[in-house]
Amino acid sequence: MSNRDIVAIGTSAGGFEALRSLARGFPPDFPASILMVIHLSSRFRSNLDEILSQEGALPATFARDEERLAKGRIYIAPAERHLLIDGDRLLLGSGPRENNARPAIDPLFRSAALCCAPRSVGVVLTGTLGDGAAGLQTLKQCGGITVVQDPQDAAFAEMPATALGRSKPDHVVALAAMPALLQRLAREPAGTPAPAPEGAKIEVEIAKGELGTMSKMDRIGRRSVLACPDCHGVMWEIDEGDLVRFRCHVGHAYTAELMSVALDEQLGRALASALRALDERIALAQKLARQEKTSGRTHVADAWAGKAAEFEREASVIRDALKRTDEIAARFAEAAE
Repeated sequence: MSNRDIVAIGTSAGGFEALRSLARGFPPDFPASILMVIHLSSRFRSNLDEILSQEGALPATFARDEERLAKGRIYIAPAERHLLIDGDRLLLGSGPRENNARPAIDPLFRSAALCCAPRSVGVVLTGTLGDGAAGLQTLKQCGGITVVQDPQDAAFAEMPATALGRSKPDHVVALAAMPALLQRLAREPAGTPAPAPEGAKIEVEIAKGELGTMSKMDRIGRRSVLACPDCHGVMWEIDEGDLVRFRCHVGHAYTAELMSVALDEQLGRALASALRALDERIALAQKLARQEKTSGRTHVADAWAGKAAEFEREASVIRDALKRTDEIAARFAEAAE
């Protein structure tokens, strides 16, 4: 009988140190393949594979498309590709960003749920926002074991706290205790399979790079009044118990929380455009006021000066609103890293 020979791990902010800590704790005879997704930006070349190989006893490499899995190895999702598993091989998906990230954590967990949930252990570590919660819930539903880092132990608590609240994991532990727990779980016999939801199959195909269709999306969600922050197309609202997500038929996907952040960022861009237009109107009104005053038409000059003051008041309101969106925009950018 097979053991639980697939350990899928997802993390974002604070994840480098967390993954290094895990690598140090894995023994050389670890009886499973370890798949890791950390939100990586294509702007930076990562040597995480070298770092993890040096930190611990297991060799670590960036995953290659169609690569065969081997136990006792660490496979890392490369930048700008979703890491997926299909039986005994890895796939690198070119589908749209999910939760403003590619690689994203949810596609890995969903693919494990489809192909081999009874052999899988899903893990969510430190990070911001909510990537991983939906996929972890699907993995558990299909027979996988789920593990979440104790939010009080995480460098960034939001991601594990979201997974804890939404997916009701089997284990919640501090990072220091996780290597021993994962080694014990990996040596357990595989569990009992359960049917995968139709939506997971469609979403994994999208992560691979297949185009979604409106008819497919109608099968897994209901049309929303919201537009996609990426492509401005129609979005579908997907209910998964307490978890609400949004996905457009092109494939962009957001948790409800991240959707709110994305819309706030859009609002910030719109406010910035409005502020630029007002600044131009202020400059023009002030110029016309000076010209009319020089020409002796004080009544007209006063009218233009009044217009400039009115535009200044409107611009001040927008500047205050933009200041409040700075923190939101920073969190959105952090999630993309």
